[in-house]
Amino acid sequence: MFDSLQDRLQSAFKTLRGKGKLSDADIDQVAREIRVALLDADVAVPVVREFIANVKERARGAEVSQALNPAQQVIKIVNDELVGILGGETRRIRFAKNPPTVIMLAGLQGAGKTTLAGKLGKWLKEQGNSPMLVAADLQRPNAVNQLQVVGEQAGVTVYAPQPGNGVGDPVQVARDAITEAKRTLHDVVVVDTAGRLGIDAELMQQAADIRAAVNPDEVLFVIDAMIGQDAVGTAQAFLEGVDFTGVVLSKLDGDARGGAALSVRSVTGRPIMFASTGEKLDDFDVFHPDRMASRILDMGDVLTLIEQAEKAFDAEEAAKAAEKVAGGTFTLSDFLQQMEALAKMGSMTKLLGMMPGMGQFKDQLANFDEREVDKIKAIIRSMTPAERENPKIIDGSRRARIARGSGTQVSDVNQLVTRFFEASKMMQKMAKGGGMPQMPGMGGMPGLPGVSKRAGAKQKPQSKKGKKGKKVSGNPAKRAAQAQQAPEKKPDGAAAFGYDQSAGGDFELPKELRDLL
Repeated sequence: MFDSLQDRLQSAFKTLRGKGKLSDADIDQVAREIRVALLDADVAVPVVREFIANVKERARGAEVSQALNPAQQVIKIVNDELVGILGGETRRIRFAKNPPTVIMLAGLQGAGKTTLAGKLGKWLKEQGNSPMLVAADLQRPNAVNQLQVVGEQAGVTVYAPQPGNGVGDPVQVARDAITEAKRTLHDVVVVDTAGRLGIDAELMQQAADIRAAVNPDEVLFVIDAMIGQDAVGTAQAFLEGVDFTGVVLSKLDGDARGGAALSVRSVTGRPIMFASTGEKLDDFDVFHPDRMASRILDMGDVLTLIEQAEKAFDAEEAAKAAEKVAGGTFTLSDFLQQMEALAKMGSMTKLLGMMPGMGQFKDQLANFDEREVDKIKAIIRSMTPAERENPKIIDGSRRARIARGSGTQVSDVNQLVTRFFEASKMMQKMAKGGGMPQMPGMGGMPGLPGVSKRAGAKQKPQSKKGKKGKKVSGNPAKRAAQAQQAPEKKPDGAAAFGYDQSAGGDFELPKELRDLL
């Protein structure tokens, strides 16, 4: 969503690096580049003017002139201002003192209200609430049926007394839903209202009537983050007609320029409360202004990454896996279990995108093939329990059988086994040296080029000695041990779990993560 804005801002900051002191000309130049970046991202003009004025005023102040690194201080100022126009502090739902809490959804047709109702219902359920979705969109064809399907997927009750498709009174449905919620002891009611292809009097009047009937605790305006400059006019019209209390940004995973996210909060004064980032019901979370600003400036979103990891990984199982890693007993069965837990956190591309400094690897992330993960799972599942526990017994005939069973090539099996041995050694070193906590099984990232521990570190050259130049012990027992410890030859161009390095080159972790290793 913010790739273009991110690139332009990074380009603007490059001109400041290496300067011991910033002149007025330097400040004017970087402010001009930031202005162009924001306008190109479809941010509303009044918002851009205020933003640039604040940045220039602070950049000329004492906080920069006395700083040891003026460039970093300007980046901090831009970050602070981004956090400010995005809302400052995280805004939570205001729950009613006497249940049920009523949440009304409003917005244009196609903004994703019905799907978002299911996401919100699932999220509320995970927070320990008992939500009920209300099908008050009786105009759009199959809107009631869609909400029922989404509610079933989310495991949330749906109240739909009317068939919809133009039949029924949405105001009466919303009013009756409150009574039903009290009777069935549901503590949160989410009312899905009708939308239109454009703003019209009928839509506003119907939304206003529903609001008057149920007196909601929260009115959430759902807006498509890809709408661009139209977001400001649409938001102001709904603010006047419905007076919403919060904003939900949908389709944040799109490829639009993201100006809506930076404009709506500043123009309407209403906080952005939630963000929808995908099609799955789990692609939904609380909106944190500071974390979004950090993503825009390519400083990552480690806190969200940690929160998702805490949800996906069982603490007890992770501790056991960490012990196995430290003790050298980590097996392919454990690795498969960790990969399945990692998959619960979302796509690998999205997870890697939350890491600091990953903006410079956009091309590699764009070429990331999620199917490589499925291939690895298929190969491991085609192994016998004994082979998973002790991969050293996987000889040529076993590899051929595993390849046939998983629908892959023998070379794929060879690469997986070889890389697993290498990853196991690396993880043992990380465990002894205090590496990434509770993230075992991530020695090599499938689908990405090989990860080097130190950026710019030169790889040790391969020994030019062939088989004749290698010393072999005369002791049969030692010779057998040497044969078992000898690493298998890696195919040219192969990297982490079968990725062809020639396609994308070396992939190196940013400094912030290298410091953890």
